[in-house]
Amino acid sequence: MKIAIVHDWLVTYAGAERVLASLCAIWPEADLFAVIDFLSDEDRAHLGGKRATTTFIQQLPKARTHYQKYLPLMPLAIEQLDMSPYDLVISSSHAVAKGVLTGPNQLHVSYVHSPIRYAWDLQHQYLHEASLDRGIKAKLARMLLHYMRMWDQRTASGVDEFIANSHFIGRRINKSYRRQSTVIYPPVDTRQFLLHEDKADFYLTASRMVPYKKIPLIIEAFAAMPDKRLVVIGTGPEMEKAREAAGTNVILLGYQSFDVLLHHMQRAKAFVFAAEEDFGIAPIEAQACGTPVIAFGRGGVLETVRGLDQPQPTGVFYPEQSAASIVAAVARFEEQRQRISPQNCRRNAERFATERFRQEIEAFVEARIREAALHESQDSLPARIPGVQVYPAAVSP
Repeated sequence: MKIAIVHDWLVTYAGAERVLASLCAIWPEADLFAVIDFLSDEDRAHLGGKRATTTFIQQLPKARTHYQKYLPLMPLAIEQLDMSPYDLVISSSHAVAKGVLTGPNQLHVSYVHSPIRYAWDLQHQYLHEASLDRGIKAKLARMLLHYMRMWDQRTASGVDEFIANSHFIGRRINKSYRRQSTVIYPPVDTRQFLLHEDKADFYLTASRMVPYKKIPLIIEAFAAMPDKRLVVIGTGPEMEKAREAAGTNVILLGYQSFDVLLHHMQRAKAFVFAAEEDFGIAPIEAQACGTPVIAFGRGGVLETVRGLDQPQPTGVFYPEQSAASIVAAVARFEEQRQRISPQNCRRNAERFATERFRQEIEAFVEARIREAALHESQDSLPARIPGVQVYPAAVSP
């Protein structure tokens, strides 16, 4: 059996690429495809050294740093990847990878991190964050996203089986494509994030500083609680906003090595999370360290953190992305902290371990392959039964 694995783009090693790394480990003989591939050697090592076959966008000016500007060309580009030699195609998709063209004798399984966020329910949020609320550019952007929605919905019919990375994304798949999906949670390397029961007197948040992560909002909340310390790890476009919001009780460490991140994650009183994520790996990594999570109660985090309404809670949810809501959640955490044990946090995180992901997705794909083979044999069965004449369906003149 020839296998192809298709990913959107390869520019950094983040959450979606961790899933891709596991797929490459399960099927090391598979060929890898992507719109572009600019991974560093260090990041490529996670993929077993695989280098992707890419599209014409790889050769366009500034494709390495401004690939998002080529989004209008990506549907065309992904459809030019030749999948015809392959029996099994596995796409790892949060944008266009699921749009590769496959035939009736090929099995296409798509692991969906999300339908294209900025084209569907988050369109207005993304346009606002990009300052595209009005004007000619805004109208062009809306036309482009309308085209992307139509293409995205049409190409969903070319997928045989959808896998969602959470029930939250499963509902988004159903809303966007009117298709059912199977939930297989992404792999989290809990072996790297070891349990540490002794906690220090500080809170932690760690993330890329992009708008939807809401890091300045977390800092603003802690500025209103000068008696509580917050450590912030990460950098990005919102770094200046973070500096402006920070008080004397907030320490901005910027980008740090994994060892520094692990040291703080193991010792933090709680990990604070303000994004509405499709799944969210950082809260699970914190729990693997025995660290409770204070999180905005929307998205995939509702499936990975157990709130105070659970018998063995691992965190606290707050209902609004506002400083006041975070302040109230921190106060509630301080009151209920004794109910949240490091051991329960660790046990909850282990539900998402890497080996569990590998077993589940391998079993799922193998079951679909067997079903496809059975259907193919049944379809051809009548022609092989001696003495039975198969008549073609009548065709109206």
